[in-house]
Amino acid sequence: MDSIVKLKQTILLAGDVFMLYLSLFGTLLARYGGLRRLHSHIVPFTLIFIVWIIIQYIAGLYSLHALKNDSSFFSKLSWSFLTNAIVALTFFYFATDIEIAPKTNFFIFLLFAGSLEYWWRTIFNNILNAAKPTTNLLLIGTSPIAHTIAEQLRLNPQIGYCVAFWIKDGLNDPEFNHLSQIIIKHEITTIVMPAHLKKSTYAARAIYNNLALGVEVIDLAELYERIFGKVPLSELQEVWFLENLAKRHSLYEALKRPAEFILALLLFIITLPLTFLIGVIIKLTSRGPLIYSQERVGKGGHSFRLYKFRSMNNDAEKHGPVWSRQGDNRVTPFGSFLRRTHLDEFPQLINVLRGELSIIGPRPERPEFVTMLREKIPFYDLRHMVKPGITGWAQVHYRYGASVNDAYEKLQYEIYYLKNRSVFYDVVVTLKTLRFFFSNL
Repeated sequence: MDSIVKLKQTILLAGDVFMLYLSLFGTLLARYGGLRRLHSHIVPFTLIFIVWIIIQYIAGLYSLHALKNDSSFFSKLSWSFLTNAIVALTFFYFATDIEIAPKTNFFIFLLFAGSLEYWWRTIFNNILNAAKPTTNLLLIGTSPIAHTIAEQLRLNPQIGYCVAFWIKDGLNDPEFNHLSQIIIKHEITTIVMPAHLKKSTYAARAIYNNLALGVEVIDLAELYERIFGKVPLSELQEVWFLENLAKRHSLYEALKRPAEFILALLLFIITLPLTFLIGVIIKLTSRGPLIYSQERVGKGGHSFRLYKFRSMNNDAEKHGPVWSRQGDNRVTPFGSFLRRTHLDEFPQLINVLRGELSIIGPRPERPEFVTMLREKIPFYDLRHMVKPGITGWAQVHYRYGASVNDAYEKLQYEIYYLKNRSVFYDVVVTLKTLRFFFSNL
């Protein structure tokens, strides 16, 4: 299943690269009547193209979920095009040693790139949505998760998965006795079933007898992860965590601490002027300290003091700790800007340097909330098996949380990250965080 998704994404990426170089060639032909100046353009434009692709990835334009010709897709495409244009124009403005005329060549290139990219992406989306599904699923079970998956696949045919047949009553369904006929008739390529059904000798034997038909068998939870980028807590039992979270990531964890220390130190130095400016504005616009600290729960359940720029009134918690919500009247006008852009998080670089916090990881919660949430949400304490972070997988995929339901939803993303944590996922989180930051300026 994953190979089909990766193939579609590879074709999409190759098409984007082809359109970018075609735009460059078109620019040179329009400007000079030939490609004789290609040598002076190929290197700088290749650098721009690399950044171009990265920004499109940040915008979510390589997620199959986004590939529908709707307002959301065109909004992402427009944002990435505008951002790329600004980045490229800035690059050519400062790179004075490059032998091109950006005011002419670059704007001709943008005309070609915008037109070709729009044409290519629109056609690709239409083909994906009209194409016959590449993976026919036999879905077994009727849990809420199964219904969520079925509805998501119905609304997003471009993903390429189709629920071709659904045995809703599991082993009690008479259809379960006719697996071979169902697989052949509906051209089933993948059987999706809850993990607990595999423990049934009857179910295991029935599916084993059909392996010769070339079907793939996956857990319901695994398909949910592939589609949504989070785990379905309601489907998981302790054995799942033993199989997926009790693994060491020795090399990754050994490299992460020194890499984050160096990055945090560089960011701390680079942002000192901005930090000073923020401090001055806070002092001029509200009473109270520049920085405040709160007790938070870190790795292993150990507490530490988390630092932030003050974004609320000085007496915001005179009645005790409460979740901050959208439109919270305790937030100062400038504090609202700090929160929206996450500039209030800058002092947490000190926590990273002290080894209390990572740059990427689950966001640390206050002890009062942890005590309450661990009683209401299963497996909640597992988020403390790694250092918390300034930003994380949950932060770039879910809105600001201010309730138990929000905490439950975010935990599903956090456990997905814990299972898959790697340099790749940290880079993805970093890029998506940058997108949110610049989008909210």
